[in-house]
Amino acid sequence: METYHAQPPANAVVVFNGRDVSNWTTRDGKPAGWVVEDGILHVVPKTGDIMTTQTFLDFQMHLEFRCPNMPDAKGQAKGNSGVFLAGRYEIQVLDSWGLNIPGMGDCGAFYNQHAPLVNACNAPMAWQTYDVIFRAARVVDGRVVEKVRATVLQNGQVIQNNVELPGVTGGALTPEEGIAGPLLLQDHGDLVCYRNIWILPLPLKGSDTYEPR
Repeated sequence: METYHAQPPANAVVVFNGRDVSNWTTRDGKPAGWVVEDGILHVVPKTGDIMTTQTFLDFQMHLEFRCPNMPDAKGQAKGNSGVFLAGRYEIQVLDSWGLNIPGMGDCGAFYNQHAPLVNACNAPMAWQTYDVIFRAARVVDGRVVEKVRATVLQNGQVIQNNVELPGVTGGALTPEEGIAGPLLLQDHGDLVCYRNIWILPLPLKGSDTYEPR
């Protein structure tokens, strides 16, 4: 089931308000250089990655993106961007329309770690959705005792099924795991657009008890 224009739950954090980037910064804390037009967040090439001022640990995320049409480009030069969960784990954004067997660098991949199960991409210039369930690493005494896990749906199809990530992906803000981090969007030099981005923070665990009513 496609989730275009999905409305955030009442307790979700709307991280892109459709008006400006006042709650986003560059990696080094400077004002974000991307622009907003008609409710759409546009990458401004060479202004740098942007990230939320708020941080998150376990969460559900909804995001919509659109890749430009670059028919003469190949590979990583074709509508490239990325969505870094907690600033450390990149879900690739790329125009991978039409590929029979997507790989670890194609759209929907956890970059260089897990290829998507299927190619769920729409054609360039069509809006697409990512819906993510993210469970942060669990760290005890400085040691990762449970690795990161994530499920990703693209355009309503499961493309990452509760995968376990070996660690942070390339380009991570920091190597530390198990701590809250921002949502980071990558400026890879291409005119990718985003809209309708919200995050629902999740409790780290449910109740240990059952009290019948």
